[in-house]
Order: sequence, then C-alpha cells, then structure tokens
Amino acid sequence: MGEIDDAIERADREGFTRQPPKTLQARINFLIKHLKTTKAVAQELGVSQRSVERYRKGERKHPPQAIAERIDAAVRARWQPQVRRRRRKQAATTTGITVETRARFGYTAPIGTTDDGRFRRLTVHLPPTYAQRLFDAREAGASDQQMRQIIAEGFKDIYFQDGGARALEVVP
Repeated sequence: MGEIDDAIERADREGFTRQPPKTLQARINFLIKHLKTTKAVAQELGVSQRSVERYRKGERKHPPQAIAERIDAAVRARWQPQVRRRRRKQAATTTGITVETRARFGYTAPIGTTDDGRFRRLTVHLPPTYAQRLFDAREAGASDQQMRQIIAEGFKDIYFQDGGARALEVVP
C-alpha cells in the first residue's frame, strides 16, 4: 500500500462508530462469522486450520506478531463496511476531503532571505469532485503516483488558483 492508501485507510478507521473486537478469540469469531468456516479464515490468514481452531477455543492466546497483524488487518477490512461506505459517499457528494502535506515553497532568492524556498505544511480541504476522483482511482487500482497527481491538481485548483481567481500559470 502507498501513502495515499494508508491515509484513506486511516480516515476509514477514524470513522468507526464502534471499536473492532479486542481479544484474539473475539477477532477470530468475527472472521469466522464473515468467512463462514475455519478453513476459509485459515486461508485468509495464511495459517493452518488447526491454529484457527486453537485461537477460537482460547488454547492459544498469543500468535506471532506477523499473524497478529494479519488478523488485525482482516478484521479491520471487514469492520463496519456500511459506515465506511456512508462516509465515502458523503465525502464524494457533499463534504469533500481534507488533505495534509508538506511541500517546498518559495522563490529563487539568496539563502536566508524570507523568500528563500522552504518546506511548509499545508492542510487543504478539497471539494467532493476530487474526493470522488480519488475513491474511483483507488477502486480502479491506481498507483500512489496517480493518486498524488489527483491531489496535486486539487491543490493547484483550490490553494494556488483559488478556483480560477488567481495564479493561472502555476508551474508544478
């Protein structure tokens, strides 16, 4: 996953109205409920079916770190899909999406002057059209670079050109 995917996933997690199951047993039971069989859960996690049965019964409570991370990822991917869908639809139709980044700004000037280029943190609220384009690109399997391009276009339009009111010749 790229940085953009991670940011979208983080935003999804922040939208949860309830926290996912905490204990290993509860997480395994949740996965079994969704995938229907211990065999399907075992295939999803890359462990043996017997291991899944041990986790479910509580005979084994501390899986190796890599497996624990896979269990966590599998649970979070299936946790509250309606809430995630609703938040994405809302962002793509009415609220838009907020993007934070660091970028180098400034003019060609002597080092140490106020116009000297330096990194600055920007937080820009992009309108729903850009949120929809981001979600569509992600669904289509776009690369991190392609999604960055969509965000860059949004920054150009909203932050630099103010929707066409200024700076019509911004050079990236």
